[in-house]
Amino acid sequence: MRYDQIDSKLFIKNRKSFMAGMKANSLAVFNANDIFPIGADSTMPFQQNRDLFYLSGVDQEEAILVLFPDAPKPEHREILFLTETNPHIAVWEGAKLDKEKALKVSGIDTVYWLQDFEKIFFEVMSQCETVYFNTNEHYRANVQTETRDDRFIKWCKEKYPAHQVAKSNPILQRLRSVKDPIELDLMQKACDITEKAFRRALKFTKPGVWEHEIEAEYWHEMIRNRSRGFSYTPIIASGNNANVLHYTENNQQCKEGELILIDTGAEYANYSSDMTRTIPVSGKFSDRQKQIYNTVNKVKKEATKWLIPGTIWAEYHKEVGKLMTSELLDLGLLDKADVQNEDPKWPAYKKYFMHGTAHNIGLDTHDYGILTEPMKPNQVFTVEPGIYLPDEGFGIRLEDDVVIQKEGEPFNLMRNIPIEVEEIEEIMNS
Repeated sequence: MRYDQIDSKLFIKNRKSFMAGMKANSLAVFNANDIFPIGADSTMPFQQNRDLFYLSGVDQEEAILVLFPDAPKPEHREILFLTETNPHIAVWEGAKLDKEKALKVSGIDTVYWLQDFEKIFFEVMSQCETVYFNTNEHYRANVQTETRDDRFIKWCKEKYPAHQVAKSNPILQRLRSVKDPIELDLMQKACDITEKAFRRALKFTKPGVWEHEIEAEYWHEMIRNRSRGFSYTPIIASGNNANVLHYTENNQQCKEGELILIDTGAEYANYSSDMTRTIPVSGKFSDRQKQIYNTVNKVKKEATKWLIPGTIWAEYHKEVGKLMTSELLDLGLLDKADVQNEDPKWPAYKKYFMHGTAHNIGLDTHDYGILTEPMKPNQVFTVEPGIYLPDEGFGIRLEDDVVIQKEGEPFNLMRNIPIEVEEIEEIMNS
């Protein structure tokens, strides 16, 4: 991996916290992600199962983690299974983790090769009553591909039908949503790389450039700074493309007088950043563009202040909606009749601001977190209001990543990324 090795005390702590939430005499199993095929002998770049990574730090395919806190043998309370490395693999693919390196990365003493999995697993399953399966239960998940965890669950239920089963996900939802200081440092690194890439894009952008050329500038700066690349598919949306919320074609030429909505973020060590800025192609906002931009920025600043411990996510969005409604009335985009006659299920402001304002972020761009529970210190949320005006040919969204504090306003991980109109114009014209 490109990133600096993470202190294994993070993963030791994460495992301890997870096991504290398990039932008595139970074990949990976590599988690495597959390497997905493209065609012929081509594959997609490997990305690790985030839950396995969170609990072990292992960033290698075919790994299996077994946690059995009540195991009769102390050495079987944490077990890591890995593909056995050899000189042939080292020549063709690069050396894999050996047992010594695996211990250094994960803090796990007991490491077996995969060829021993069924034998060891039979032993520990004969000693436990419940097995925890790992499933993706994120509220936005829409998975159509069978994963290694899916195949393992089928195999395990057939092989061991008398065991009770439980879900790892509820425990992980709570644990992963609250970040350790080590995690916050990694997320800050991802945001700092995003800042460098954005400043590069500001200097590069001018009339006539293409959206994908701006994307290329981002790639250059991210790879240069030891990131694997984007945390998610980048949105570089000039002109009316900004009114397509998930526009990812990035294949249009940027014209004088237009705005470009840039929704991008670098990853670092599997941790995500998620930034949106909207900039003028010509280096200067028109009066109308500036008016809408400053309104969105005003809403973002106010909405950020409300991300405090105890806040309920759904209620937060209602309050932001009220604030946006007031601003749209002041702009003349809504009138009192629009608000009085609105459908409560789709308020009037949704005509111009149709998406949510905040989501958890961490190992995943839309990270784990139980949204019906009050917000807690060290949770990280995005703040991303927008106003979209297809009839006027532009849309504006602004987004930062912020850490909820025990007291006061959240800490902005993107505090150094230019956002004010004057700062953006100054950099673009310097």
